[in-house]
Amino acid sequence: MQVDSNATPTKSRRTWLTGAAAAAVMMMSGQVMAQAYPTKFITMVVPYPPGGATDVIGRVLAQKLSTELGKQVMVENRAGAAGNIGAAVVANAAPDGYTLLMGAMTSHSISAALNPKIARFDMEKSFVPIAIVGHVPLVFTVNPKIKASNLNQLIALAKAKPGGITFASAGNGSPQHLAGEVFQRVAGVKMLHVPYKGSGPAMTDLIGGQVDSMIETAPAAQSHIKAGKLRALAVASANHVPTLPNVPTATEEGLKGFEVTSMFGVAAPAKTPAPVVARLNAALKKILGDPAVKSALLAQGAMATWTTPEDAAKALRAESAKWNKVIVEGNIKPE
Repeated sequence: MQVDSNATPTKSRRTWLTGAAAAAVMMMSGQVMAQAYPTKFITMVVPYPPGGATDVIGRVLAQKLSTELGKQVMVENRAGAAGNIGAAVVANAAPDGYTLLMGAMTSHSISAALNPKIARFDMEKSFVPIAIVGHVPLVFTVNPKIKASNLNQLIALAKAKPGGITFASAGNGSPQHLAGEVFQRVAGVKMLHVPYKGSGPAMTDLIGGQVDSMIETAPAAQSHIKAGKLRALAVASANHVPTLPNVPTATEEGLKGFEVTSMFGVAAPAKTPAPVVARLNAALKKILGDPAVKSALLAQGAMATWTTPEDAAKALRAESAKWNKVIVEGNIKPE
């Protein structure tokens, strides 16, 4: 039987043309969608209660995005499980650009490494990063009733009463929790961890004296510090925080190399069309380049940044690797 030598190439060419046509249609659909986007309101999920750093940054960006995009961007607080509940809501949302995550990326990276069973999402597979929008330093704070005016005095107090000094956090696996765990190892002390469902409730109990101390983000703590409701002992950053200029760094207080900052970013569900991601990224670039926005975030203790989606993805991978190393080396386990 004679074989038609042109059959296979013709079929392959037809298949290739069909695939190329489908790809072109998808690309055009994505471009059309991006040109029309947005056509309705956008929900920005903040996976923590009102009052924390993520909420503060999210509300500033949501207000400016509403103006820039011409459609309202509404903040929705979905707290619980150290931010995992809200993040999972976004991971499972339709990838159309109308449900976004205002994420505490450091917190999500820690949670995924510390307890992947609870996270219910994969930082690299469940989301497409839009941009890293800010970095926030953490600050050591105590209730004014605690007899410690500096970090060394707190360490001495903790050594004198092993397990007797409590430290609050925004939840098990949060940056505040991990910072506290690392602090205990570096300082050689033993303290009692008291987790809360977000920074807001933790701050309330710290101010009220139900807990003794907390390593909290500057945006959430600084208004209480300036009002005298909390005492700041040191900032956990390499440099002084502009909004807390008189507070020394942990290194200056003798805790060399102790640096913890929290990284924040905006992300969308995986498979969100690239043109939509680009539209959001461009809007954020313009917003974060506005001196008024920079000042507004700085006034809250957050340093505004902007990255491309590609650089945001690289930053997230590096953040996950860093905290995974801390968790493994410190043998830190979820409660």
